[in-house]
Amino acid sequence: MRFSLLLLGCTFSLTAFARPDATVAADGSGNYTSVQAAIDAAPARSASAAPWEIHIKPGTYRERVQISRILSRLLLRGDDAGTTTISFNLNANLPDPADPAKTLGTFRTSTVVIEGDDITLENLTLANTAGNIGQALALRADGDRLVFRRCRFLGWQDTVLTNKGRHFFTDCYIEGHVDFTFGGATAYFSHCHLHALANGYITAASTPETSPRGFVFADGRITAAEGVKTYLGRPWRPFAKVVFLRTEMSAAIRPKAWHNWGKPDSERTAFYAEFASTGPGATPDARVPWSHQLTAAAAAALTPQSVLGGPDHWNPEK
Repeated sequence: MRFSLLLLGCTFSLTAFARPDATVAADGSGNYTSVQAAIDAAPARSASAAPWEIHIKPGTYRERVQISRILSRLLLRGDDAGTTTISFNLNANLPDPADPAKTLGTFRTSTVVIEGDDITLENLTLANTAGNIGQALALRADGDRLVFRRCRFLGWQDTVLTNKGRHFFTDCYIEGHVDFTFGGATAYFSHCHLHALANGYITAASTPETSPRGFVFADGRITAAEGVKTYLGRPWRPFAKVVFLRTEMSAAIRPKAWHNWGKPDSERTAFYAEFASTGPGATPDARVPWSHQLTAAAAAALTPQSVLGGPDHWNPEK
């Protein structure tokens, strides 16, 4: 809600925000001192209800967070991703608490797990601080119609798993070095910044054969640590689909850009494409011959709503 205040002949435009339903503060000044406690207290919401808003005050919250599939229509909002962090440090090589003879495995390392639908995160950092030690997720996204605005995702290998469902990332920052955006979901990354920490691969899509779209990165940029060389992606599964639109690419991008992961048959089934890449990493004539350069018309058709709309015509930008 916006309103104007007239004072001494000058008009000031102010923004009024509704009071959140719950506040998390590490110093005890809110309703809860942990993010998970606030989530556990959230009520069930109908499809027509306004999102239940949890305000997370600045601080570092060292905890694992899970939003179960019985919850929906939650909004987790920080003040600034630079000051509000949810962090943990599990990695896939740790012993399984239930059976120490086995390891934890990739999917159970995530700092934040989202299984519910219609969940939005804003102005937050999700971090896995295990370091360069193997698979260690900051986010595992299993829900449908998930939105991430102005968030940061920090890790090394497998930072962000967009596992299933439809996900929209806008104005986000994601860093890692091996497969640091991966999974089988349909995900649209608008104006996002990808940063490669070491030699590796940015994407490892596992798009199902029946899904028309996998990952679309639009109007973003790719940077890297000094001396790093990275591929845009490799196919975790044969029908991986990844498109980069109007992306500024640093010299870290290898000229061939795409790798077949030692599976030449995937060259026939995977769909890797670009349109209007810019910067020193944009070398279309040097790309692997089994990748594609889209036409302007094909690129224009890849809007957030067209990619993510689905049978319910979801528009994440509304």
